[in-house]
Amino acid sequence: MECRFCNEKLIHCMVDLGMSPLANGYLDAKSLEKKESFYPLRVFVCHKCLLVQLSENVEEPKKIFSEYLYFSSFSKTWLKHTEEFANKAIEKFRLDENNQIIEIASNDGYLLRHFKNKNIPILGIEPASNISKIAEERGIKTINKFFGIKTANELKMEGYGADLLVAINVMPHVPDIQDFVEGIKIILNKNGICMIQFSTYMLPFIHDTEFDSIYHEHFSYFSLLSIQKILNNFKLIIFDVEELSIHGGSLRIYVKHEENTKIKNEERVNELIEKEVNAGLTVISNYEDFSQQVNDTKIKIWNFFSSAIKNNKKIVGYGAPAKGNTMLNFCGIGKELLEYTVDISPHKQGLFLPGTHIPIKKPEMIKQTKPDYVLILSWNFRNEIIEQMNYIREWGGKFVVLHPKIEIF
Repeated sequence: MECRFCNEKLIHCMVDLGMSPLANGYLDAKSLEKKESFYPLRVFVCHKCLLVQLSENVEEPKKIFSEYLYFSSFSKTWLKHTEEFANKAIEKFRLDENNQIIEIASNDGYLLRHFKNKNIPILGIEPASNISKIAEERGIKTINKFFGIKTANELKMEGYGADLLVAINVMPHVPDIQDFVEGIKIILNKNGICMIQFSTYMLPFIHDTEFDSIYHEHFSYFSLLSIQKILNNFKLIIFDVEELSIHGGSLRIYVKHEENTKIKNEERVNELIEKEVNAGLTVISNYEDFSQQVNDTKIKIWNFFSSAIKNNKKIVGYGAPAKGNTMLNFCGIGKELLEYTVDISPHKQGLFLPGTHIPIKKPEMIKQTKPDYVLILSWNFRNEIIEQMNYIREWGGKFVVLHPKIEIF
């Protein structure tokens, strides 16, 4: 096994989560009768470039992402977050109708619409055909393609170039980092700005033992140290950075061409690099210790379920996120412990979670069955869910969060 960026041999295992199904491989009733595929879920750290990554690609990205069930528009918290970014970017970079905005992995157009409403030219690039179709129906110009060198060159030939290039929570999903970053270099205008944001950020990932963010779609997990090395290799410079609380801790970086001297480099970049060094992100043994943290967390989760079942408590879930599927499969939690889960997305309702085969119901099911505990699997949106489901207190129901620590409230 070689590092997907620097080709160094991978010898340091960060954690092995055993065999797991594809985290977004939701099943319909007919699929339950068929044999389900499970794959190794192991993460390594490269001792040379510090990139944290899956040990192997178990499926072609086209199989995983060509049809997708994650729609960004179903979370009010996320919609507010991205609207704030759009407004901030328009003001900070003085964007207007003379600028071109391009978003990679633009989903259903949830972000680009804010630029369109200000009459700023937009273009979305979305690999999932079902989602790109919905974006087009909403009036968001979208091409249904995977992004890389080939797509970037095609767009350049058509006269496109990005003054603001946006890539939110897509870089972890890219198996070929070299192809992806070279594509960014090609499509980004001479004085253009690229904003890259990702939730697989190593500082909170290690500190809060976010093992549930590990699944087969997330090929890479970044520190500022590692992503800076990758971008610098293509003469792309990180000139500013923001630490964000969204999704349990995310990183937002702003990137420019090396020859772009019009934009000054902010001291925040060096400050965060120093913070990562002080946190031990250059020490390989700190990554290897993560495995013990995960096992300790698994024991605590099992203790919660054992205690609840012993006291005849009925537990159901809220949310059907990929991260929840990693946690449930790794901890061996099935229908006998979690009767069902609910999800606000109609695209998931009526399906079953991969591996555990826990059914996904409509949120109204909770009001009908009145469980003792509602386990918030989408813990990154806990406040939004608590507000939505606050009525469980009418019958003495309580919320449960398993991350970053077990809370019952």
